[in-house]
Amino acid sequence: MIVARSLSRKFGRFLAVDSLDFHIDRGRVVGFLGPNGAGKTTTIRMIAGYLPPTAGTVEVDGLDVVRAGREVHRRIGYLPEAAPLYSEMRVDEFLKFRARLFGIERSKRRRAIDLALRRCSLDEVRTRPIHQLSKGFRQRVGLAAALLHQPPVLILDEPTVGLDPAQIREVRALIRELAGNHTILLSTHILPEVELTCDQIIMMARGRIRAQGTISQLQQTGDKTPRYLLETNSSKPENAIREMKGVADVQSVVMDEHWRRVTVVAAAGTPDLREPLAATVAKMGCSVRELHREAASLEHLFVQMIADAEAHAAESDGGRQAGQKGEEA
Repeated sequence: MIVARSLSRKFGRFLAVDSLDFHIDRGRVVGFLGPNGAGKTTTIRMIAGYLPPTAGTVEVDGLDVVRAGREVHRRIGYLPEAAPLYSEMRVDEFLKFRARLFGIERSKRRRAIDLALRRCSLDEVRTRPIHQLSKGFRQRVGLAAALLHQPPVLILDEPTVGLDPAQIREVRALIRELAGNHTILLSTHILPEVELTCDQIIMMARGRIRAQGTISQLQQTGDKTPRYLLETNSSKPENAIREMKGVADVQSVVMDEHWRRVTVVAAAGTPDLREPLAATVAKMGCSVRELHREAASLEHLFVQMIADAEAHAAESDGGRQAGQKGEEA
């Protein structure tokens, strides 16, 4: 549904987005995850056709965004971080206005508006002025406006910023309901947002894609030093486990008079240690109550991605400065 090839955007000399390549399948919920300033919003504006790329191309439903901008706009529902609402209008008046802007035929407007109100749970406030609504309801109005023309693609830029926890849960549930009928691109820097709503993740930092895939795929990629948690009734399991091939560190704590929790850190590149751990404890004549491998958390991957991006940027800056000094010499 969305394909980007070498997509780049400069503002003067500043390279905000640097040669992005990705594709998003139809009906998927994809999270654009990255810190503030990573280039997420710039990328989204290029996909939506509001900002032309400096280089590269982006297609929506097989259409080039630059060459077929009008057709692309009909296929996209875009909710920016600050939803553009006319606060003096009533909810239904605003949606009628937006329906005319979208070019929805007069005979189909009422049905489109009623459907958007129902899908976004706005029936109870349809006649209220927008300025009287809570931020959560105003966000729903913006989403209803984006859904009016039944676009196959929904682009949501930080849709839960400023909402309270109850409102955030409501917006997340709505996004999941819309999945399948729409391809959804969700830009955010909030980790739980991505974990609870997205099928796939594209991680960005300093204008580049640093990782992409499903959460499980990213966890496997980022799990360089896996950890294992083991509960056993052995009084001193550390020595035997420390002698195992591939074990980098072992720590244990007493849980009660019978059980001890052991944390095992494996060396990078070590095959799965669960079976060898169970066999080692069994040879000691002891029991295993629990044994599992801890997956790398999304938070860990996110922090590591930012650190790698900053280190790469520092190296690049250092190389440029050394080159400039060499030229001056």
